Order: sequence, then C-alpha cells, then structure tokens
Amino acid sequence: MAEPFTFKQFTVHQDRCAMKIGTDGVLLGAWAPLHNQPDSILDVGTGTGIIALQLAQRSPAELIDALELDDAAYEQCVANFEASDWADRLFCYHAEFSEFVTEMDAEEYDLIVANPPFYTEQVNSGSLERDAARQESSLPFPNLLEGVAKLLTPEGGFACIIPFSEEKSFLATARTYGLYATKITHVKGNFTAPMKRSLLYLTFEEKQPMVNDLVIEKERHQYTEDYINLTKDFYLKM
Repeated sequence: MAEPFTFKQFTVHQDRCAMKIGTDGVLLGAWAPLHNQPDSILDVGTGTGIIALQLAQRSPAELIDALELDDAAYEQCVANFEASDWADRLFCYHAEFSEFVTEMDAEEYDLIVANPPFYTEQVNSGSLERDAARQESSLPFPNLLEGVAKLLTPEGGFACIIPFSEEKSFLATARTYGLYATKITHVKGNFTAPMKRSLLYLTFEEKQPMVNDLVIEKERHQYTEDYINLTKDFYLKM
C-alpha cells in the first residue's frame, strides 16, 4: 500500500491511484509559469491532484479545476482536495478530456497544465488502470493540444511535461493549433545523463522561446541548487 506523501503545506494520499507521485508531476507543479496571474486554472489528468494542489499553494487563482477519468483516482483526488487548505478553490470533474472540452465549450482558462500519458508502445504492467495512465493512446497529444486551444483564454498559457524525444513533433503539432512555445526547460537526472524531459509553456503568441536546462542531481541524493530552488517550497527535506 502506497504511503501518503507529505509536502510542506499539504498531504497527498495515493493508495488508490494507478500512477503514484513522481518527479515529473512535482516538477511541473513547481515550474508552471504564473506571470500572467491566472485567475482560472485547469489540470488535465490530475491523478492524485498533486499539480493542482501545488498551484493552489503558489497562486491565488479563484478557480482551480482538475479532470480525472479513472474512478478510484477521481475519488482520491476529491478527498485530497477536501483535506487541503484550499478546498474552496479546488474542484475535480470526473470525465475524459474530449467530453469535457465539448461540454465546457464556453468555459476558458488562463492556465492549463498537463502531465500527459506518453508511452506510445503497448506495455502490460498487470494493471489496466496504470497502463491507461501511462499510455498516450488514452490521450493522444493532438487531442490534448486541440482541446487546450479551445479552452485557453487568448492571453493564457499551457504548461506540460513530455519526453525530450517527443518535443519536436509535439511542438510541430501545437503549431497547427496556433500554440507556440515561449519557455522550454530541458531536464536530465544528472550532469552526465541524456536529456529526459521537456517542460514546455505554450501560448498563442509566436516568439523566440526562452530555453534553459535543469539538472536534478549532482550525485545520488545530492540535489543541484537549481532543483532545490525550484522545489524547496514543497519537499520537506529541501
């Protein structure tokens, strides 16, 4: 049974979620730009609710919606939201993204975030829920980007984390929906490791993106200053 994950200002229970809390989600929740002072935020495929909770801690946004399709994860997310200090600002919908986009056609968000499934190959972990949470077929990137383009306010932004190897094709697809990267952070585990993830912030404004790198560890369990500075408001030991 997965233990609850205690952060500085909230606790996340995850025993009923197929995908447990990992570095990717915490990175995105800490990194997602808030310079446009979003008043409305949507977290697509929220899982435990970790990213939405981080954004509730970081932002005074009055409306923070989350979306989760899996039954057990949805129920756990709702419980995590209700147990937090920001329960009055957090709401989780039990729906798939395409259905939500269709039904919420008039609703727009200043910030949309997603830690989307990205395993394109068919893997069998023995858990249908975990496989669905990991595999891109449950929310293909073009479907995600099309929905984001419909739900984003004209001045809004979309923050996500994807495999570094998928970045070029992802950004090419994004351009077909009028979305362009304005900030890119490439992430790798240590100084000698290959790039593993891309943190992307997309808007409707086409301009030269700011690009930088983030290294997580100097050596095992010895974190870099950049990583500590990014996550210290959340991790207890940072």
